[in-house]
Amino acid sequence: MAVDLLLGLQWGDEGKGKIVDVLTKNYDIIARFQGGPNAGHTLEFDGHKHVLHTIPSGIFHDGTINLVGNGVVIDPVIFKRELDNLEKFNIDFKKNLLISRKAHLILPTHRLLDAASEASKGKAKIGSTLKGIGPTYMDKTGRNGIRVGDLEMDNWQEKYRSLADKHEAMIDFYNAEIQYDLSELEAEFFRAVEVLKTLTFIDSEEYLHKAQQEGKSILAEGAQGSLLDIDFGTYPFVTSSNTTAAGACTGLGVAPGKIKEVYGIFKAYTTRVGSGPFPTELFDEDGATMGRVGNEFGATTGRPRRCGWLDLVALRYAVQVNGVTQLIMMKGDVLSGFEKLKVCTAYNYKGETIQHFPYNIEAENVTPVYTEMKGWEADLTKMTEASQMPKALNDYIDYLEKELNVPIKIVSVGPDRKQTIIR
Repeated sequence: MAVDLLLGLQWGDEGKGKIVDVLTKNYDIIARFQGGPNAGHTLEFDGHKHVLHTIPSGIFHDGTINLVGNGVVIDPVIFKRELDNLEKFNIDFKKNLLISRKAHLILPTHRLLDAASEASKGKAKIGSTLKGIGPTYMDKTGRNGIRVGDLEMDNWQEKYRSLADKHEAMIDFYNAEIQYDLSELEAEFFRAVEVLKTLTFIDSEEYLHKAQQEGKSILAEGAQGSLLDIDFGTYPFVTSSNTTAAGACTGLGVAPGKIKEVYGIFKAYTTRVGSGPFPTELFDEDGATMGRVGNEFGATTGRPRRCGWLDLVALRYAVQVNGVTQLIMMKGDVLSGFEKLKVCTAYNYKGETIQHFPYNIEAENVTPVYTEMKGWEADLTKMTEASQMPKALNDYIDYLEKELNVPIKIVSVGPDRKQTIIR
């Protein structure tokens, strides 16, 4: 049985959580493959709004297994808060939520290191969410990390103490005047670890292998977006994991040949949180309108998102790198009311017009080349069928499909799971 994959094609915040929730009814297992609680997957249904950070977005569906894969980094404190927030929904976490023993743990000192490192950069800061993600992945690649499976060992607290002491020395090195009470942070951490230990730990690569043999349907869920990939994103303003399709293989232990459908999610415009280049960013009333109507604030940090026109150069690059087979366009409703829309179809790169995504897209090197299209006035949020969509929206979609050479199968017209049109 093949594994389908769902990931973001921009700088994150594309709406992956909503679409995983919509698609979950078609799958037996939802498996998160990378990232940490710097992710914020927002789901809305039945009058409730939920923000998940680590737990897969299929958790609200009875009978669906939700698996946190080995490529994920877990903060037990934040994980416990997520469990607490979901407690009133009577979810059987012991049965429906599984944790890979090979997933790494975020320690309190990882978060402190993140803050110290970011503070030391001054104006050159990355725009970290300060959740300890980068330092945790550094320990992972440096072969110093503590994994979920270590919690089953008698000496795990000795390993913790050794690593935390090392981190404190590193924090002192940054000389960033970070104020903290480690004993208080550790008390909260150890309480959360005890809650985490009540869940089911598994060898997830073996579990998924057997599930495939048994014909189970699996959807791999990514976090962040392709342009934040540590290898293929806008480095160094990226996250610390592989957010592209390849990350699903390393983050779950799934062979490349087992991946079938690759669902790529993008907004009808473009947003970015934090620092880094953004060729189509708008600083005018159009950009302000996108942010206001689209409620563009980070689900994890609350930071306002930078907004701009759709960047087809970047989107084409993400489709190519991920091998996307189906596209899903989010937030088409936010563009209602714009008389004219612009789409970036090429870059003027150092005096040359190019259509590929270059090594450096800083403003001094790149100027977007736009194609202008007619907008639409219609309120899309009440629409339920593709036949109801205005001609200008269909023209917009047809144009994108032709440029990207991939079909747009789903159009989202609002945050609720019901506001989803299948084409």
